[in-house]
Amino acid sequence: MPRTEVTGARRVVVKVGSSSLTSTAGGLDPARLGALVDALASLRSRGVEVVLVSSGAIAAGLAPLGLKRRPSALAAQQAAAAVGQGLLVHRYTAELARHDIVAGQVLLTVDDVTRRAHHRNAHQTFSKLLELGVLPIVNENDTVATSEIRFGDNDRLAALVAHLVHADLLVLLSDVDGLYDGPPDDPSSTLVAEVAVDTDLDGVRLGKPGAAGLGTGGMATKVEAARIATGAGIPVVLTSAPHAAAALAGDPVGTLFHATGRKRPIRLLWLAHVTQAHGTLTLDAGAVRAVVERRASLLAAGITAVTGQFVAGDPVDLAGPDGSVVARGLVGFDADELPALLGRSHEREVVHRDDLVLL
Repeated sequence: MPRTEVTGARRVVVKVGSSSLTSTAGGLDPARLGALVDALASLRSRGVEVVLVSSGAIAAGLAPLGLKRRPSALAAQQAAAAVGQGLLVHRYTAELARHDIVAGQVLLTVDDVTRRAHHRNAHQTFSKLLELGVLPIVNENDTVATSEIRFGDNDRLAALVAHLVHADLLVLLSDVDGLYDGPPDDPSSTLVAEVAVDTDLDGVRLGKPGAAGLGTGGMATKVEAARIATGAGIPVVLTSAPHAAAALAGDPVGTLFHATGRKRPIRLLWLAHVTQAHGTLTLDAGAVRAVVERRASLLAAGITAVTGQFVAGDPVDLAGPDGSVVARGLVGFDADELPALLGRSHEREVVHRDDLVLL
């Protein structure tokens, strides 16, 4: 039976990794890219809106620069991205033109889908592009990104984009045809066809985030991206690029992650899954109960200690008396302002409940 989560989707975000677009020599593979575009065009012909999140800019820039492998130095990665981004989008533009589809390039950093004003502008841009019949092609702005360039390739960005554009489905295309309970090349490993709850992942060996070669996202990163999307109410299909057409047609290929939650403010997804805390606020037991059980804002009276260097607006961890982190939020004060307020009543929240997510 076709997957209704797929066949019923009217707006789909598709993410493809570098290894699915490049040849063994390291350059863009026209046949692979063309086959992907054909699958996307077929989906579009059924009246479905499509957003493509594509890796491959750095990989596409390696050959023109005479590099045999992805460099480890950030500046070299950014240089390769600067060269490869134009090549990648040019190839997509030409392939999509065969189907009379106009491509639109959208370069994002994490800030563009998380900070309130940026998020609103990005959403409006995507909405207008889709209204005009354009197929947006999204990539991290790797030429200027710093920490973002290493945060899991484009997998987590794809999950955030799926939420940003109010997608009905996220499809993650990799070089592996689904999630296995062990190494895919091990004959004893079994494909996990569906994941409905976290316990379905019990016994699954994901390995370490990241992978060698042209891409940076390993299976652990893809599962984390699936958790972000499904936790926000968006089902996910994980499979290999050669199975893209079948997956987008609703065939039971790869692994289907069922939606487990409902749509939430994207800033909370960012706080929970992408940010690194700049410091820690230690709370007394009463403040922990207020934050966790009553979902209240954090007041200065409940803070017993402050560590780290941060300014107002930075993410910080909220820890209980035993040091265990219970939440993360955007702090309303600089680190050097807070010590004078500890244990005192103060009318302004240190972390407002709208800027706080439980971990």
